Amino acid sequence: MTSRAIGTGVVLALTLATAVVALPATAHAAPAPDPHGARADFNGDGFPDLAFAAPGATVKGAEGAGYVGVAYGSANGVKDSAKRVFTQASAGVPGTPEAGDAFGTSVTSADLDQDGYADLVVGSPGEQTGAAEAAGGATVLWGGPGGLAGGATLLSGEEYDRLGRGLTVGDFNGDGAPDLVVGGGTDLRTLTGPFTRDGAAAATGEIPNLHDERYLDVAAGDVNGDGRDDLVVLANDGDEFDARRINIGLGSAAGLGTDLTTVKGKDGYSLEGGEHLAVGNVNNDKYADLAVGRAIDGYDSDLDLPLAKGGMLTYVPGGATGPQGTKAVVLNQDSAGVPGAAEDDDAFGTSVAIGDTDGDGYGEIAVGVPGEGQGTVQRAGGLVVLPGTATGPTGKGSYGFNQGTPDVVGAVEKGDRFGGAVSLRDLNGDGRTELAVGAPGENADEGALWVFPATASGLAAKGSFSFGHGTLGTVAAKAELGSGFNR
Repeated sequence: MTSRAIGTGVVLALTLATAVVALPATAHAAPAPDPHGARADFNGDGFPDLAFAAPGATVKGAEGAGYVGVAYGSANGVKDSAKRVFTQASAGVPGTPEAGDAFGTSVTSADLDQDGYADLVVGSPGEQTGAAEAAGGATVLWGGPGGLAGGATLLSGEEYDRLGRGLTVGDFNGDGAPDLVVGGGTDLRTLTGPFTRDGAAAATGEIPNLHDERYLDVAAGDVNGDGRDDLVVLANDGDEFDARRINIGLGSAAGLGTDLTTVKGKDGYSLEGGEHLAVGNVNNDKYADLAVGRAIDGYDSDLDLPLAKGGMLTYVPGGATGPQGTKAVVLNQDSAGVPGAAEDDDAFGTSVAIGDTDGDGYGEIAVGVPGEGQGTVQRAGGLVVLPGTATGPTGKGSYGFNQGTPDVVGAVEKGDRFGGAVSLRDLNGDGRTELAVGAPGENADEGALWVFPATASGLAAKGSFSFGHGTLGTVAAKAELGSGFNR
């Protein structure tokens, strides 16, 4: 599995290449707001912070107990900022590190207790509750003037619920208080804010699983522009993994309803979904859009989806009635302008993130390709950035990075899986979102993290840096650092 190298070090300027559709100057006067801004500022200094996860890490001798860390933002980004690590052995964090807890499998953030500081929510689907194995659960680490400290249990599951496989926050009822959705294999639990300091929600509930679905990913955003966030759920029909769908639960004054509707495509049938999801503004209108990564190929449904080879990215614009499936745009590495070539098992779309990297008002889509071969080196991984335009993402002007790109720290090695996780976040408050990339396979699954600066021309390899267990002082073996970021 070889390919043309992604990102040979020439970072293409996005300038007018993304402005194919001319808009009035006022439409570009301000960058697209970072939807993760205030809700990711754990120490209240005005700069969003970057939380990351190592769910496979050994803690106090317990293999796979897992940890989360945070790199605090500043006017200079995170390069010189303090970095902290939290486990279930940290002071004030509930629970005990146990083998297979996978603390950090999913991570999200919001100001749950509305004290002015964002809080970090951590999923641990392997958590045992009493005698109940793999019950899973969700824990909050409280923000404050000194950053994250202490925490509370938000939710615990029952035998094999595996709660915490997915997490998302949103204000689904429009009351100004963040709400939380916790996903398991076949469960979606809702916790309505505000939350008290003991972790109690104002109300709890569950979205019934009416179609025996297995949930693959969850995210939230205002896709219909009514001022309330909506829930987006990727799912498939039990063992029929081919039937991947995009389901929507619209917010209302009463919060989320008890059923989800499926996004339809041009043919009137369910639009093919995927396993990985981001919600944000790509086309610079008032509706949040969807970016769905379908990284797993090789199933029978690929016969009807030629772009599924090697993985594909489906963009679905938002609209007054919700996601507009009939206007979906699909891209893969064989699409014009996209770096690389579509090859079996490249896993294009394993991770996706949306953010305005150049300050032009349009959101770019970062797409991880951790299965990408670089030359003869298999699964070294890579990352592709698709520019945003008024009609959605485009291959024109797209570019990429890997560990062979000049100015990027590291070396191309088999199984690094660079691009296994991605994040776009404005870490220095300049109106452009920096890129964070995880390579959970680095150094025999120890894992590592990279941060790329954002410029007026987009993301740059020059000035990028990497850090890992040596900086964090954590046990490296099989930790898979860089498996995820707060969303």
